[in-house]
Amino acid sequence: MPSPHLWLALSPHGYGHAAMTAPVIAALRRRLPGLRLTVQTSLPVEFLRGRYGAAAALVEGIPDFGLRMHSSTRVDRDASAESYLALAARWDELVAAEADRLAAAAPDLVLANVPPLTLAAAARAGIPAVALSSLNWADMVRIYLGDRPALAPVLARLVAAYDSAELFLRVTPAMAMPALARVRDIGPVILGGTARPDALAAALRLASGERVGLIAFGGIDADLDLARWPVLPGWRWLTTLAVPPGRADLLDWRAAGLSFSDLLTSVAAVVTKPGYGTFTEAGLAGVPVLYQPRPDWPECPALDDWLAAHTRALAVDLTDPAPLADWLDLLLAQPARPPAVASGNDEAAAWLAARLEAGPG
Repeated sequence: MPSPHLWLALSPHGYGHAAMTAPVIAALRRRLPGLRLTVQTSLPVEFLRGRYGAAAALVEGIPDFGLRMHSSTRVDRDASAESYLALAARWDELVAAEADRLAAAAPDLVLANVPPLTLAAAARAGIPAVALSSLNWADMVRIYLGDRPALAPVLARLVAAYDSAELFLRVTPAMAMPALARVRDIGPVILGGTARPDALAAALRLASGERVGLIAFGGIDADLDLARWPVLPGWRWLTTLAVPPGRADLLDWRAAGLSFSDLLTSVAAVVTKPGYGTFTEAGLAGVPVLYQPRPDWPECPALDDWLAAHTRALAVDLTDPAPLADWLDLLLAQPARPPAVASGNDEAAAWLAARLEAGPG
């Protein structure tokens, strides 16, 4: 019997969609060791290899963008509307091209996190498909752009694309999804890392008692000027952002020589924006989180409450980081919380394995 073939389509809106799906694929590979995996996205190859391994076939380019952003926390509504109108103008053409691509590859199942056009293409090609995510772009368009009458036909197409999937596996925590018809809730999907504080201390040559924080914003530019980041005695900072010159206390995160998940699990605190991957990995490891609030982002009520239930957390205005020392004192003085359990990894993998083994129809 040939090995099952899964086509994984990932939104390139930041790194979160790819990071969220990686633990599900790892659990699925344990169930189906011969799984053939094709990953379609426009994210960097180095990142994808780190999450999905050398055996995955990579397909560059995907007709998906999520939302256009001014920064990691500010949606560009006008640019998003223009992009969705442009997408709608080419919808049939793009669906046909993607359907041809899928038909040529002939996967047994398409998994989308969470590009709607790929789901529409799978339906056109007659290939079963399922979605998995904590959000969907139909409800996002409804929330951010629903007051623009020109986008009503676009929204209808997005909803139809999602509803063409056999199922939408909504991971915990997640936004409400009133626009969609077939949603099944599962637990948190979290890759998780191994705490390696000794390796981190050796790599950075830390002095006794010196602590390390991680500044990470998920692959999208942040409204955070690290040139204004306070120098705090006893703290060193690793970051995914550009490091300003002349700052010995700020280093590129790769200087630690650890995977991102192991690094996040090993630090004393994380500074970030609300996002599924960073929040859930911190909640699994019990790492304290200092974060920039996003009151308009539809995932945030669920994300913020979930994080506060599983680790010490504090929302602050990081655009002015002058009170950093006081924030860290408040954050670290909070009582510990019970860590999360990554129950959704195997829940999703069990459903996907059963679907792959069932075959067409």
